[in-house]
Amino acid sequence: MKYIKFLFLFLFIQVTAQQGGMWIPSLLEGMNEQEMKSLGSKLSAKDIYDVNNSSLKDAIGHFNGGCTSEVISSKGLILTNHHCGFGQIQSHSSLENDYLKNGFWAMNLAEELPNKNLFVEFIVRIEDVTTKALAGVTDAMSEREKQSAIDKNINAIKKSTKKEDWQLVKVSPFYKGNQYFSFVTERFEDIRLVGAPPSSIGKFGSDTDNWVFPRHTGDFSLFRIYADKNNRPAKYSKDNVPYKPKHFLPVSLDGVEEGDFTMVFGFPGRTNEYLPATAIKHITQEFNPSNIAIREAALKEIDAQMKASDAVRIKYASKQARIANAWKKWIGENLGIQKSNAIQQRIEFEEIFKKALKEKGLEGKYGNILPEFEKLYKDFSSINIKRRNFIEVFLVTNELMQMAFRSYELEMVAKNRPELYEKVKTSLTGRLKGIHKNYDVNVDKGVFKNVMPLYNKNFDAAIYESTSFTDLEKALQLLEGSPEEVVKKLNDDAAYAYAKPMIQEFYTQINPEFQQKNQPIVALQKQYMKALMGALPKARYFPDANSTLRVTYGQVRGYSPRDAVYYNPVSYLDGVIEKYVPGDYEFDVPQKLRDLYKAKDYGQYADKNGKVPVCFLGTNHTTGGNSGSPAIDANGNLVGLNFDRVWEGTMSDMNYDPEICRNIMVDLRYVLFIIDKYAGAKHLIDEMKLVHPKKK
Repeated sequence: MKYIKFLFLFLFIQVTAQQGGMWIPSLLEGMNEQEMKSLGSKLSAKDIYDVNNSSLKDAIGHFNGGCTSEVISSKGLILTNHHCGFGQIQSHSSLENDYLKNGFWAMNLAEELPNKNLFVEFIVRIEDVTTKALAGVTDAMSEREKQSAIDKNINAIKKSTKKEDWQLVKVSPFYKGNQYFSFVTERFEDIRLVGAPPSSIGKFGSDTDNWVFPRHTGDFSLFRIYADKNNRPAKYSKDNVPYKPKHFLPVSLDGVEEGDFTMVFGFPGRTNEYLPATAIKHITQEFNPSNIAIREAALKEIDAQMKASDAVRIKYASKQARIANAWKKWIGENLGIQKSNAIQQRIEFEEIFKKALKEKGLEGKYGNILPEFEKLYKDFSSINIKRRNFIEVFLVTNELMQMAFRSYELEMVAKNRPELYEKVKTSLTGRLKGIHKNYDVNVDKGVFKNVMPLYNKNFDAAIYESTSFTDLEKALQLLEGSPEEVVKKLNDDAAYAYAKPMIQEFYTQINPEFQQKNQPIVALQKQYMKALMGALPKARYFPDANSTLRVTYGQVRGYSPRDAVYYNPVSYLDGVIEKYVPGDYEFDVPQKLRDLYKAKDYGQYADKNGKVPVCFLGTNHTTGGNSGSPAIDANGNLVGLNFDRVWEGTMSDMNYDPEICRNIMVDLRYVLFIIDKYAGAKHLIDEMKLVHPKKK
């Protein structure tokens, strides 16, 4: 059985059992297509990705570079997660118009709200450009020389790629830099907010339910893409019109049941599925715990003050969610690695790898890789932790230190690159205004007191009483005058003077040492990937996620996280009411939703048992970036909206285990129910194409 598990890890699986993997949509013909059909799919590879005809990929948009969205009407209506659109919802909110608390619904096009710097990007076509990207690159070159040659080749590829004037070209590495693909894209920049449920629906369960099941969160929001009169990308203009997509997803009213095929199509961010055992051990036993402690200290203060003040809640809602998300994810990741015995399994797999090297006569070429990993990680671990701890304190959790950090960059430019001074000063001015838009000095001071001792025992919260950075007007006054005057004023500021030695240490010692020790690990990981493919060529290797378009397929399945516990794959509105705690910021339920439940006023959105499904589980292999991805049924219809993973399954970024790794999706019937019956926005339902694929 152990041997089978090792093979499973690297996808040596029979066609009928295939689960896991994030596959390039342009390469689905053959084995992937067969596997999908064995799981219940009725889609062909060309239904999913086709350059010459409209296909599912034309409905999948990269939402602001960090999430996924999908087109669900012929008028450019797009669906994504509530947490993906949270920043935009927050930006339009105020105490007078609290869209976070009350929700927002545009009842016509004129009421839809524009969003600065928000974009949605579609893939036009994907091409393998490995030969061109690696042209002239030899083993005799240093890593710097190799990368320089690759960068030049990529620039040449971008220039020579045929595209329309309004289209863009990206080139991304796959398989740790052993393969390269180009992407021709179209980026739309006039994206308007159409609808969002209140946070009591869109964030129901908040931190307590995050990364766990059963989940009862209506994590969705609606936007619309606008284009120019030629249906091409354009900056915001009142003359723009709703985008006419090449394809949009019909919405199934039949929902899902255990065993149904599901395909998640989106832009997963980052995974590291081919790490050696020593790397997984370092991450889960050393790296994660120190960062968990810092975020936990910050959240303790933020959560307390958000509960005490609505004004603070609005200001810090987005920041709190961002900090809490990774904090809880890392905890679950550690639990999953431990539960699945992943480190020991990886060690035993490495014995299989070494045996394969010997059998194929590759020991001389690749036999040094695993011992070298052990040596490199032993030397790398402490600086990796210290660097990340600095980032957590100075760039993630504490805003005063973040302002000092960005100001230090201005000082360095003033001294070393004066020609860039005005540009960097303008950027810093914008950052300061952005921070102060949602800033509370008491919250930040409390966070400072909690997190700084975890990085530097020498801390003094008195700097908050004498710094100019905590007041926007005074902070901007620091930037007035000549570069020399600005530098002097910065160095006279108490907070800046306190932070500067630590920032200097980061730039002159910590980060250089990190780069020096990380570079050989990156190079060795690339070699290890090549060695795996050479030693075990019959294995199937999907490339790690890198924010490019991917397909992952599976089925609706429950799971057992621990002894005597089993989670059914579907949760219902009943569970929302069961969790209801009046006035609680995580588990309050709007009166109207309670009234609809009491009256059983579900419209056409109940299942065959007369209940409204809320969320469901699947075996799809997902990660960050898949938030907002569509869950597509066997016929190409939208049935769910991906938004989370189960806690133990967050380890799937390093170790996908089909027994416990599950993604969590909002059932589209719940989305429709909230839009129609709760919000009364039936005009949006009328835009969509509702279908009954199971009643054919």
